[in-house]
Amino acid sequence: MSIDRYPEKQVRITGIGQSEVGRPSRRTALALTMDACLEAIAEAGLKPSDIDGITTYPGPIADPKGFSPVGATETMIALGLEPTWVGASAEGHAHMGAIFSAIQAIASGLCRHVLIFRTVAQASAAARSNQSAGQANLMGGNKGSARVGGGMAWSVPFNAISPITVNALYAQAYFDKYGATSAQLGAIAVNGRKMAALNPKAVFRDKPLTIEDYLASRLISTPLRLYDCDIPVDGSTAILLSHKDVAGDLAQPPIEIESMGMSLGGLGVGRHVGDFTSFPSDKAGEMLWSRTDLTPADVDVAQIYDGFSILTLLWLESMKLCGRGEAAAFVEGGTRIGLDGELPLNTSGGQLSAGRLHGYGHTYEACLQLWGRAGDRQVTDAKVCAVSNGGFGYGALLLKRG
Repeated sequence: MSIDRYPEKQVRITGIGQSEVGRPSRRTALALTMDACLEAIAEAGLKPSDIDGITTYPGPIADPKGFSPVGATETMIALGLEPTWVGASAEGHAHMGAIFSAIQAIASGLCRHVLIFRTVAQASAAARSNQSAGQANLMGGNKGSARVGGGMAWSVPFNAISPITVNALYAQAYFDKYGATSAQLGAIAVNGRKMAALNPKAVFRDKPLTIEDYLASRLISTPLRLYDCDIPVDGSTAILLSHKDVAGDLAQPPIEIESMGMSLGGLGVGRHVGDFTSFPSDKAGEMLWSRTDLTPADVDVAQIYDGFSILTLLWLESMKLCGRGEAAAFVEGGTRIGLDGELPLNTSGGQLSAGRLHGYGHTYEACLQLWGRAGDRQVTDAKVCAVSNGGFGYGALLLKRG
């Protein structure tokens, strides 16, 4: 198939929206969702009645930890939508699964305008329960239940109940194989904090971080430290996709979806059996570049998933923005990933400093950069942005200014 016929080539990003981001917010999860969705629709110059598709990741989860408190159905009702296509993706390619599904729905003619959103209320949940929002059981099984099920059955016997445990194994294996150091890894957190200082919505915009602060912070799971972990927040992000045939008539210059890549791991620790210095996202990176004539050298700015800082190193290599084993040296000192650097990285502050919006914040920031609306953190003449999501399923986008 000619790359011009790929489904992503038929679709454009035409609007984005984001609620306030709080730690915690005083607004309900549904109110935050409405703020983001209505902003995205208005940005495109559309009305709710124009929206004929809606989807989210992962869909409503009835748990007390705020991981996904709002689903497509209640959002559809609250907005008064009458969609011809509705989707949700609990399994799949992480947070981009909903985006990939929407692309295919539009390209196949099921709908013209799809509203995609992601809402989290983990900061409020943690405050209510006095426990870490990072302990949310996303893969099945409940504390105190007679039998652990789902992916957690692979993890609980080893007391690996937090995602940081597996990510620490990746980090230690990477350190051992390539000689990377904590000071190199810490450059990702420090860079994110510098970017956050330029982002009015970032939750840690007023809290500077030096490499000395990073190295002095407590270990959470060796070798990962406090500042290697993203920040639970309350907030919602919405993205509006439209068919290219109607996108040109809307209020915003449409952003082209140049290519997409995806892959899927297994369950829990079981998905990591084998070489901990390779990563399932490698396949997503290979797919991404197989669907475009662009090359990694064409990327002007990158929004790379940073649920934990080690994921950023691994994704940089998976997306071929660095060679294998070279990412730690590439980010060291922060010069090459700063605003004026070779590859400006996570310009919103990322999940480490702006807040854990589960990857949707990265796509939102990518659009701001390509539209030239990122304010003091704007990358000069940004035309191509690489975006990645996920540490349980894996998705990547290459976005291009239209």
